[in-house]
Amino acid sequence: MNELRRLTITEMHDGLRRRDFSAVELVETHVNAVENEQLNAFVTKTPEIAIKAAKIADEYFLKQKDNISPLMGIPVGVKDLFCTKGIKTTACSKMLENFVPTYESTVSNVLLKSGAAMLGKLNMDEFAMGSANTNSYFGPVKNVWIRKSDGEKVVPGGSSGGSAASVAGFLCAGALGSDTGGSVRQPAAYCGVVGIKPTYGRCSRFGMIAFASSLDQAGVITRSVSDSALMLEIICGYDEKDSTSSKRTVPKFSSFINGDIKGKRIGIPKEYKMDGISDEIVHNWEKVSSNLKENGAEVVDITLPHTKYAIPVYYLICSAETSSNLARYDGVRYGFRVDADTLEEMYSLTRAEGFGKEVKRRILIGSYALSSGHYNEYYEKAQCIRALIRNDFIKAFEKIDYILVPSAPTEAFGLNEKPDPLIMCINDVFTVPASLAGLPAISVPVGLSNAGLPLALQVIGNYYDEAGILNMASVIEQNCGRIVNSLT
Repeated sequence: MNELRRLTITEMHDGLRRRDFSAVELVETHVNAVENEQLNAFVTKTPEIAIKAAKIADEYFLKQKDNISPLMGIPVGVKDLFCTKGIKTTACSKMLENFVPTYESTVSNVLLKSGAAMLGKLNMDEFAMGSANTNSYFGPVKNVWIRKSDGEKVVPGGSSGGSAASVAGFLCAGALGSDTGGSVRQPAAYCGVVGIKPTYGRCSRFGMIAFASSLDQAGVITRSVSDSALMLEIICGYDEKDSTSSKRTVPKFSSFINGDIKGKRIGIPKEYKMDGISDEIVHNWEKVSSNLKENGAEVVDITLPHTKYAIPVYYLICSAETSSNLARYDGVRYGFRVDADTLEEMYSLTRAEGFGKEVKRRILIGSYALSSGHYNEYYEKAQCIRALIRNDFIKAFEKIDYILVPSAPTEAFGLNEKPDPLIMCINDVFTVPASLAGLPAISVPVGLSNAGLPLALQVIGNYYDEAGILNMASVIEQNCGRIVNSLT
């Protein structure tokens, strides 16, 4: 493997500044890797756009010495949920198989304006609905990690499986993902990389194909905590095109990573020590807790009593919002269409053929929850319990600074395994609560299982404390090392 591909974003930036290599060399190395990739991580490749950005970056590095964007000339990937002007954006669904947007999403726009070189659009679960990246119209994504016990290929997690797999597989230095109920953090955990979801509203949702509007949030996946800080600095910020976008000032997150956690109080919620969690994850959870104590932090037990309701509440709310958001795909204005004799028949056949099984399952659940006679019984009640879950976190953060929990209950499962859809839902049990509350959270790898697969923990912070969780994650990273480095 070309050594340039193994560098972090920080190392790439330093090398470009020193002229150790050119941006064109760096990007061409990644373009070649993407052209020959075996993970099915990219669904649309844009080598010409990446090379053009690299040439501009090289000119910039020759002329400018200071105030250069840390992403200038850095090869990145963009989840196929973010609209890219003039470039196919499908949400990995047959419904949008040939959709080419006429506008750019705000998040991808600021990323490209920073000088990043976009290698292409990344595979994902259809409309971001899934936890394994096996629901894509373009086929499943493969994890670069393989189970040592039997040589079995494993899933990369979802829905941002293409984003996580491409970063872990050294196809790009960083990637944009989206997190609705854990879709950045869980695949990052399965692939042994870092994934962060900022506070809801930190990043604009304009141009991001909607799944569940009150939960969707852009995030980033990288190979190091410091790289995540650099990417997050770029994509966060107020956008007048998004009514949920926060006007709060975005600090330079990378400047807060100093490794000092003395006096910080870290909560361990007893409700997360549930049945089904692997012994290896519990062992690493305890080990990291001890390491944080050695670094001057105080670890305390806390309670988040309404956690047990998080999964049913999440799936009721996200399914209801899915039912509403996906009503626009009717075959009339854009996207896939099945010709029929009547308008009603065209609607029915288009949606039946255009959507996959998981998407249709959630639309049906959501439509039922919102229907007359059931709205108060299901959707309204779910929103009330969501408020209780949020209040649990607010009360907890009156006494602690951060919460440390696993990112997923187990290591990645086999690519050929066909788990029950209900089991797939429960897979999000540790990531969903922070999403329902709109809190920032970061997944950081902490070790390998006996089967040689990545294990990860998650740091949850108070609202708008991305800087704090990045610093805490950096301490965990220093103690545990970057797991993806062990890949050859």
